[in-house]
Amino acid sequence: MHILLVEDEPELAEALKSALQRDHHVVDLADTFGLAREAALHGAHELILLDRTLPDGDGLALIPLLRARNCLVPVIVLSALGGLPDRVEGLDEGADDYLGKPFALEELFARIRAVGRRPSGIQEESIRAGDLLFDPMTGEATVRGERLELPRREIRVLTVLTRRLGRTVLRESIEMAVYGFDDGIHSNTLDSHVSRLRRKLADADAGVEIHAIRGVGYLMRERT
Repeated sequence: MHILLVEDEPELAEALKSALQRDHHVVDLADTFGLAREAALHGAHELILLDRTLPDGDGLALIPLLRARNCLVPVIVLSALGGLPDRVEGLDEGADDYLGKPFALEELFARIRAVGRRPSGIQEESIRAGDLLFDPMTGEATVRGERLELPRREIRVLTVLTRRLGRTVLRESIEMAVYGFDDGIHSNTLDSHVSRLRRKLADADAGVEIHAIRGVGYLMRERT
């Protein structure tokens, strides 16, 4: 999942970012309201984790801006303002959930999963292509019941391609989904990840193929 983490406390931000990345998420970090607004309005995020007490404003003001543009990305507020009136205010502004600080990581991950299970959330059914079964929510990929061990970025590539199985996906769209703001992207970085993923799928005889569409992007389809 591509997550925008809005948090201005450096130690907490880095701890959360690392924990989310270990759980195979791509994480962009914004430490001001201005940066969060720019990232949220122009990014391709699937979830926003939103602090309120930012140096240049209340993070809660971001939610109506998003909803006014018909952006329905789920938002979980993470805030030290955890009293009942604060939580009610956050939910009334359109937050999908509200978690007071301090919190346990296990609870945050559980709330992320809970938001994903809602009809308007980010939950998806597992995708079957050839002998590959892939769950975009958990990142688990299996071939005839045998699990494929894939690193985080290969999981993200697989997520994008399986969601658009049989259709060409622009290179830029894949890069936006796979890499965070702070990732250094060289001209052949994506090609390397796709090449390794293609090889693993072939070695597992997954029954799917990834084709490079020169100058455009990539296409995944079932092998005929």
